Amino acid sequence: MISTGFIRDTYAASRILKFSTDSLFIHVNYSHKIFDYIDNPNGFICNTMMRAYLQRNQPQNTIFLYKSMLKNNVCIDNYTFPLLVQASTVRLSEAEGKEFHNHVIQTGFGSDVYVKNTLINMYAVCRNLIDARKMFDESPVLDSVSWNSILAGYVQVGNVDEAKVIFDKMPMKNVIASNSMIVLLGRSGRMSEACQLFDEMMEKDVVSWTALISCYEQHGMYTQALDLFMQMCSNGISIDEVVAVSVLSACAHLLVVQTGESVHGLVIRVGFESYVNLQNALIHMYSTCADVMAAQRLFDTSSHLDQISWNSMISGYLKCDSLEQARELFDSMTEKDVVSWTTMISGYAQHDHFSETLALFQEMLHEDNKPDETTLVSVLSACTHLSALDQGKWIHAYIRKNGLKVNSILGTTLLDMYMKCGCVENALEVFNGMEEKGVSSWNALILGLAMNGQVERSLDMFQKMKECGVTPNEVTFVAVLGACRHMGLVDEGRSYFNAMTRHYNVEPNIKHYGCMVDLLARAGLLKEAETLIDSMPIAPDVATWGALLGACRKHGNSEMGERVGRKLLELQPDHDGFHVLLSNIYASKGNWDSVLDIRVAMTRQGVVKVPGCSMIEANGAVHEFLAGDKSHSQINEIEEMLAEMEKRLKIMGYAPDTDEVLLDIDEEEKESTLFRHSEKLAIAYGLIAIAPPTPIRIIKNLRICSDCHAAAKLISKAFDREIVVRDRHRFHHFKDGSCSCMEFW
Repeated sequence: MISTGFIRDTYAASRILKFSTDSLFIHVNYSHKIFDYIDNPNGFICNTMMRAYLQRNQPQNTIFLYKSMLKNNVCIDNYTFPLLVQASTVRLSEAEGKEFHNHVIQTGFGSDVYVKNTLINMYAVCRNLIDARKMFDESPVLDSVSWNSILAGYVQVGNVDEAKVIFDKMPMKNVIASNSMIVLLGRSGRMSEACQLFDEMMEKDVVSWTALISCYEQHGMYTQALDLFMQMCSNGISIDEVVAVSVLSACAHLLVVQTGESVHGLVIRVGFESYVNLQNALIHMYSTCADVMAAQRLFDTSSHLDQISWNSMISGYLKCDSLEQARELFDSMTEKDVVSWTTMISGYAQHDHFSETLALFQEMLHEDNKPDETTLVSVLSACTHLSALDQGKWIHAYIRKNGLKVNSILGTTLLDMYMKCGCVENALEVFNGMEEKGVSSWNALILGLAMNGQVERSLDMFQKMKECGVTPNEVTFVAVLGACRHMGLVDEGRSYFNAMTRHYNVEPNIKHYGCMVDLLARAGLLKEAETLIDSMPIAPDVATWGALLGACRKHGNSEMGERVGRKLLELQPDHDGFHVLLSNIYASKGNWDSVLDIRVAMTRQGVVKVPGCSMIEANGAVHEFLAGDKSHSQINEIEEMLAEMEKRLKIMGYAPDTDEVLLDIDEEEKESTLFRHSEKLAIAYGLIAIAPPTPIRIIKNLRICSDCHAAAKLISKAFDREIVVRDRHRFHHFKDGSCSCMEFW
């Protein structure tokens, strides 16, 4: 046509241009070259080229071509404006759409149904339902497209009431409209109405089934989703990618790998197993159901992998406790997004690899990746467990500097970190600054105050929580009973325990009973504590019996202690703490033969006593000390400080409590053993490495012994330093020779 000159014939050129634009395998630029050959393109030719640009997602070129049409006085018709309005809709540009609306009115096409429908749709998509509804109401002729467009607008903005009004008024309720309503009702949590509408539909297509199944899945109604899917298949409805993804998600949540495998087989038979979204859903389903090898096979054989595929595979390995494989896959990624980093960081935190959590977080920042709220929750959790206050404070400053939204989860984690590092005022500052305070936020505050010895303030916050209209849950009462336990408030504890069911309809669980047993036992009411255990409507766990055993040791009731200790060893023969407590009870009576029997039994059963371990953060690094530890790089300086501590304590009248060393050795050896407990080593290092007035903060994996407790009080006075020790039960704030626990621990 070019060589013969027929390309300049308007009709002939319009036919080859139409063929070119309709053929998706021909690039739009080629069509544009054909268009440029035409000397005087008419309205049909321009509309054809504009439609091509719109179909190839180049709406701006559609608009540029319209400007050229105006400049060259090309005839505009009722097919031109719908293309322009659609172009502005794709660009979400209501301002452009309004300009075209004005042109429509000026050129006299305002009454054209096709033009009006595209304008209704444009305003609806741009969320201007006022103008969309005005055009709809003023239209003299309404067809199914008009009704569907205005309904889609209300569905998009989630306006259920107006959508129902439109839907009920529709002269013919077509499948598209019904499907839109099912999606809206399901999204709004009105599942019964969505189901009713689905059942009333005379005609259903694959979208109808998919819409309701997806609604079930999104609302956690996974069994219903699978049941409806089975019904869909039995009715001979062909499945699509969307429904397959929803069903595989339901299988993952229900951990029904066999059903997931059946869906996988169906997907293969239908022929779209290579779709990347389905690949990701299958990888997620298999890895969640602990079949990580099947997930890996899919991952290895897939030719269509995206970022989600890699992240899903890493998540799958982490769920199967395969941290090394997850890290190996993570390191092999050529490109990592924030989800990749967060998944790996969260995996380390969830598996108690807290040092690795912080190290990987530092690496993430070094590579200029910005963490989100989920990342920071995991990192703050690691800081909490390591008592890494400096790093926790840095993260708090990072949140402020970058203007990150402190939602309920992040705020609660930050509050918990400060509380568990003994920084009560910082925690209160976070709590007071939170816009969203869920019940978990109040629970963390109440428990944190109690752990830090501020029991009265803790119980006041419980009252304030109720005044703010927040309903206490079972965790709240664990915190409240824990507060009573920390200060020996027996009467108050009984009152709160009884109020749980009477006023708040919260049935006591094993943790509540454990708190009450511990409260009574610590207060010396051992018989009442044992009676409560015997009357429990649920079987007591080892922690509940363990609380009673610990109290027997504390209050010197060796008869009950021996009985409870033997029972505990029957229930959990591999628990090192129970062996040690029972051994200590025998040793306190001088019954060394029984002590030896316990040690022989521990050796025979492979039970190893967990060594005392204390951690302290200094200059941004966390240092760990074991009892009798000599491995620290500054051990010589620590030894000198220990000697200085011992000298000052003896001047103040300190005498080692050698009863804490229940070994058949002489008193001098006992004193030496006592002074090398892990918390004393950590305190000595803190005195060297942390300049005053910064408090020395220590985290201990076991309960602090009475000798270390007494020594820490005197050290705080002798060196004029505040010392904060968090043991496995509570905080001890040592200052000026006293402790926040007021000797009830």
